[in-house]
Amino acid sequence: MCRLTAYIGAEIPLENIIVKPKHSLLVQSHDATEAVLAVNGDGFGIAWYGRHKEPGLYKDVFPAWSDSNLPSICRMVSSPLFLAHVRASTMGTVSRENCHPFTHGRWAFMHNGIISEFAAIRRNLEALLDDRYYALRQGCTDSELFFLLMLTNGLDTDPAIAVEKSIRQVNAVAGAKLSEPTPIHLTCVFSDGETIFGFRYANDAKSPSLYLSQHLDHGGRALASEPLHGDCERWESIAPDQLVQLTRGELHSRPLSLRPLLA
Repeated sequence: MCRLTAYIGAEIPLENIIVKPKHSLLVQSHDATEAVLAVNGDGFGIAWYGRHKEPGLYKDVFPAWSDSNLPSICRMVSSPLFLAHVRASTMGTVSRENCHPFTHGRWAFMHNGIISEFAAIRRNLEALLDDRYYALRQGCTDSELFFLLMLTNGLDTDPAIAVEKSIRQVNAVAGAKLSEPTPIHLTCVFSDGETIFGFRYANDAKSPSLYLSQHLDHGGRALASEPLHGDCERWESIAPDQLVQLTRGELHSRPLSLRPLLA
């Protein structure tokens, strides 16, 4: 399983979240404590927002701990909103195209989890994509396809409905194509540059972890796969099937409506 984090608040150097904390994302790349694998070395990526609506993006296929440029970049680049991800590949080759975050326009998206038996249902899921988003596909992961499915389902208009509809479609396709139930695990964090959204979902009650921080020392808040300070004292676990929305200074949460699609 991958590890991820996102921050919103006062403008800070990226290193304050990605590098400096006791259990930072950089530490989690080689010493995760709440994942099946402790090592997440199949690439990494950072998306950050600044003067432009579209995020900046830095991704590579090397393990995060082996990139000597990463600490310097994280020290020199500051942002009021950014997302970062370290990858443990469950499907798809180790390539820059398959590293998170995935971006389109103002959106940045990252995922921890798996759509099992993806090869068997991929074609049917791709058929649900709008042509303009299908043409954007660069990699071969379930994560990127789920992001494009959310865009097709109106992410620009209503993120909650886009998430709900996309989850229901994945479940419907898997149920129709596969002879036996198979795990679908979706812990996702994404942003439009103004709000950070996050949710956990699993069809077997085993969704990957996601935590929300209390206000950090610099006044902002963060989401992370594992508490960045090595304990849960300043962090709370996000409940499954809840969509959390973080803006500068506000927190909102609402349950996801995941009733099955009508036949």
